[in-house]
Amino acid sequence: MNRVDGAGDRYVVGVDYGTLSGRALVVRVGDGAELGTAVHEYGDAVISTALPGGRPLPPDWALQNPEDYRDVLRYAVPAAVSAAGVDPAAIVGIGIDFTACTVLPTTADGIPLCEDPELRDRPHAWVKLWKHHAAQTHADRINALAHERAEPWIGRYGGKISAEWQYAKGLQMLEEDPEVYHRAERFIEAADWIVWQLCGTETRNVCTAGYKGILQDGQYPSEDFLTALNPGFGDFVTKLDGPLLPLGARAGSLTARAAAWTGLPEGIAVAVGNVDAHVTAASAQAVEPGRLVAIMGTSTCHVVNGAQVAEVAGMCGVVDGGISPGAWGYEAGQSGVGDIFGWFVEHAAPAGVDSHERLTELAASQPVGAHGLIALDWWNGNRSLLVNHDLSGMIVGMTLATRPQDIYRALLESTAYGTRMIIEAFVEAGVAVNDLVIAGGLTNNALLMQIYADVTKRPLNIIASTQGPALGSAIHAAVAAGEFPSVHEASQAMGRVHEAVYRPDPERARAYDALYAEYRTLHDHFGRGGNDVMLRLRAIRNAAAGTAAAAPEAALEVVA
Repeated sequence: MNRVDGAGDRYVVGVDYGTLSGRALVVRVGDGAELGTAVHEYGDAVISTALPGGRPLPPDWALQNPEDYRDVLRYAVPAAVSAAGVDPAAIVGIGIDFTACTVLPTTADGIPLCEDPELRDRPHAWVKLWKHHAAQTHADRINALAHERAEPWIGRYGGKISAEWQYAKGLQMLEEDPEVYHRAERFIEAADWIVWQLCGTETRNVCTAGYKGILQDGQYPSEDFLTALNPGFGDFVTKLDGPLLPLGARAGSLTARAAAWTGLPEGIAVAVGNVDAHVTAASAQAVEPGRLVAIMGTSTCHVVNGAQVAEVAGMCGVVDGGISPGAWGYEAGQSGVGDIFGWFVEHAAPAGVDSHERLTELAASQPVGAHGLIALDWWNGNRSLLVNHDLSGMIVGMTLATRPQDIYRALLESTAYGTRMIIEAFVEAGVAVNDLVIAGGLTNNALLMQIYADVTKRPLNIIASTQGPALGSAIHAAVAAGEFPSVHEASQAMGRVHEAVYRPDPERARAYDALYAEYRTLHDHFGRGGNDVMLRLRAIRNAAAGTAAAAPEAALEVVA
């Protein structure tokens, strides 16, 4: 990290809230130099099988503890400042980003319902993480009714809203635990909630409000629409709504309480909240139209700015100012990428090759297509283009000669095919995608990066920072503190990218065209109604899991 500091230098802090941990980064305003960082792992991580008190959870649930988010401020921020060796008095702002859609129910003054002793054992009182996929049937109903009524906003979301988003999760809460729903005076994105914790002011950011809250042209879905879904759902927008601010704006000033947590000066600027993927566009110098940023980690989010609005089938949404002010921001994504590779290494790779490094080394030595496999990258459902989290993974072509490295490479390639599907959907709708900037931990895998260049037939630029979201949040903090007039200027001064690190090889690209055609065939057959076996298997699994979960309770009743 660059440690050439001047007496008049000013600094900002970016805090990136991920799926399993939060990271704080101290950045110099003048040039974006990263001076100190620290990570705090969430104590409860992802709550997916049982609540901390022991109550079991059904399949496809993913919850979190909001106290873990506060602990990031208590531990990671002071540690990052200490590692940077800067005078805290020279820090002028703090910005945060969060996974999304990650939402929690609170009281009117922001107290999470799960912190009420009476509600600790109620699953719907907890934070619902982005990967909570138990509301798919609710999303299906929302989509069906929106098309039946020809709601004008549905086209802005590619024709389908996701089970991950605010409305599906809120409707599930109402129908499965109406008491918790009615106790929830706010249903708020974690990004906005943690900003509220920092500055004591309740705000909403245009990014999550647009992409996850269906705010289009200044309007949320109507009360009439919501009541048609469920008579008790008509007040849902009142739980979501709040003071709406653009990205890079100042949400408020750091309170004395938050200053005590973080060790930062009271009164410094707190930037409006943001999403981890979208904020990375600033650190990747990708706020201009046509440069798509793929933030590749456990999942991948694809964001790109466009000069005008277009409706793109299967996308997560298009939002005015959703990535940066002055442009239409487009979002797409894949619900499982690094998680897929990790699953194979942890659960399926035999001893001796059960590491990413060894499997990558072996897989890199084979020509394109030599393994004879095609995989579908739906191990955590499909976010784009199909928007269905009940879909599941598949590998076709295995024989007794198939080796672990063959499967591993096929899984790598499957995620590249999924990204190409997304790019082609953008281009067909008139949204330019000229090149890609890759961010996230998976940039370290050179084989994976070259596969993406060959499959997409586009050069891959690599973000120069290993902490893209945290740097992006710091950039927005600098704007909120008045150090730059706009996100565009701050991005140019503080962002960094390595240009054209990977270029497509024409011969490999042609070979991948043939494999990609087979991927598309499987994609459309199993994802667009040709055979709904994946959905039927999911229903059978859920029924069996429900029976198994009920068995211990039945046994206790017999003993009693």
